[in-house]
Amino acid sequence: MIKITLPDGTLKEFSEGSTPMDVAKSISEGFARNVISAKFNDTTVETVTPLTEDGSLVLYTWKDTEGKQAFWHSSSHIVAQAIEELYPGVKLTIGPSIENGFYYDVDLGEGRSISDKDFPKIEKKAIEIARGKHDFKMRSVTKDEALALYKEQGNEYKTELIENLEDGTITFCDHDTFTDLCRGGHIPNTGIVKAIKILSVAGAYWRGDENKPQLTRIYGISFPKQKELTEYLELLEQAKQRDHRKLGKELELFTFSQKVGAGLPLWLPKGAALRERLENFLKKAQKKAGYEMVVTPHIGQKELYVTSGHYAKYGEDSFQPIKTPKMDEEFLLKPMNCPHHCEVFNFKPHSYKDLPKRFAEFGTVYRYEQSGELHGLTRVRGFTQDDAHIFCTPDQLDQEFKNVIDLSLYVLNSLGFTNFKAQVSVRDLNNPDKYIGSVENWEKAENAIINAAKEKGLDYVIESGEAAFYGPKLDFMVKDALGRNWQLGTIQVDYNLPERFDLTYKGSDNEDHRPVMIHRAPFGSMERFIALLLEHTGGNFPLWLIPDQAIILPVSEKYEKYAKKVLNSLENDEIRALLDNRNETVGKKIREAEMNKIPFMIIIGENEEATNTISVRKHGGEDLGSISIKDFSDLVTSEINSTLKSF
Repeated sequence: MIKITLPDGTLKEFSEGSTPMDVAKSISEGFARNVISAKFNDTTVETVTPLTEDGSLVLYTWKDTEGKQAFWHSSSHIVAQAIEELYPGVKLTIGPSIENGFYYDVDLGEGRSISDKDFPKIEKKAIEIARGKHDFKMRSVTKDEALALYKEQGNEYKTELIENLEDGTITFCDHDTFTDLCRGGHIPNTGIVKAIKILSVAGAYWRGDENKPQLTRIYGISFPKQKELTEYLELLEQAKQRDHRKLGKELELFTFSQKVGAGLPLWLPKGAALRERLENFLKKAQKKAGYEMVVTPHIGQKELYVTSGHYAKYGEDSFQPIKTPKMDEEFLLKPMNCPHHCEVFNFKPHSYKDLPKRFAEFGTVYRYEQSGELHGLTRVRGFTQDDAHIFCTPDQLDQEFKNVIDLSLYVLNSLGFTNFKAQVSVRDLNNPDKYIGSVENWEKAENAIINAAKEKGLDYVIESGEAAFYGPKLDFMVKDALGRNWQLGTIQVDYNLPERFDLTYKGSDNEDHRPVMIHRAPFGSMERFIALLLEHTGGNFPLWLIPDQAIILPVSEKYEKYAKKVLNSLENDEIRALLDNRNETVGKKIREAEMNKIPFMIIIGENEEATNTISVRKHGGEDLGSISIKDFSDLVTSEINSTLKSF
């Protein structure tokens, strides 16, 4: 007999060789019908994998993230079989699950391509295969057997993968007439998949190397019910309407130019003003929190980033060094602000009485991204971080970290991001070479973050292997209006850069001590934050932030003089308004103001001029009627104050 421990602590005994599905059935037949994946002793297994030792078992359904991953990975096999049957001679490579759905990279061969016109036939073939209710079966093969199969097929991609695997660790997954190299993690059979949609195709270099062949990447998603696919596609349509690239163009916030260069956004006047308001909002809160603003160059000597460790970790992904007329002198476009801030701290000696020092900067950094990975403002080559670095004593670390949490929460709440979780990202204990610094310092840093998260009452999870190379971090994982998850804002504890830059302060014992460094960026990057804010709000920014808060619409040129008086009055009350005095109908002006997401439309006519009032219409159609200019100013101010509370 073997002893199986369930997540709630229940201990059950089963015959050796029992499967996760047997365990599920022992709980209830109804539950077992919904189980589609399992994990045994932290290793993903099939629901039919024989269990031969004591251990902990977790059973997953479609409602669980792990269940969805198994579902989508299995669906990638089904789609791969469909493609293989529809495009004879195709070479399959890899097909993992992703956050929403899956993809499969294929080499279609010379002269062949897949477009959206081909999606229906792939979907139809995949559903035909799924309806066969074919079991997914794992089997072990020797390295020689695996190589022989793919060499016979002429598939150099699978051959390359297998050559890098150890004999005895290689497995195939079979279903129906299809076989694929696979580590495992599947649903019981294809029949559980009731709906499949091919979403898009894209180019993708083999193993992400632009010097290797370009493949066709087929993105798809699947569901256990057709209704769920329909709901998902409706959500996608909403997301398309909220796409920040579409809204950014319509609202005239930013643009891109091939002459300037891919991934380098150009901020238009309205977008630049919006950025400035965001910066001023944070600067005001930072000033109250004791931060000092600094400014550092856009470039730095290569040696600076060698010292920090960034060059060793990210050198290949950076822009190539800039050479000067001086022999062996090289500079890099700044990929990070933190090494520069270390040198700011090093400007003069510090006593423990000077600490903490909090240096903040809206610093623009540059990182080379492959052109195929660029995406609007969310993946760019030049971006501005709302960066700050706190240098403190070990005794100050706990309070400083909690203060940064407070600032981050203030930012998120002020901008309407109220649905979020905190993620504590720690190192992967099985891959120590990924990180710099001593084990002792890592343990101190990780414990500091976990304790602060607990004391602030954050809803948090711990994720192994997600830490930065120099230290653990706390990330805020925000759910937007469409239910999508984004990482916004990060706080990191770092014992390593102070050592690498030999940062010191004089303690009360008159000896040199090493400060602890906190990295923090509540926005993360201005570009990405604005992109996500655009999509979260659909362009309907908070009233305090939106470029144009009101638009004045005189019904004819006779009332333009009074309209200008209203405009001046609003501007004196620091309300951002504009006057539309074009020779167009009021109806057309209102429709355009609605499209431009302007919160208030002020109609000026004979009655308004005679009574020294304005008629106000809210974005969306609500009529506020006729009110005085002062009452309108008070209304706007009150609404802003209710949203934008002081830090």
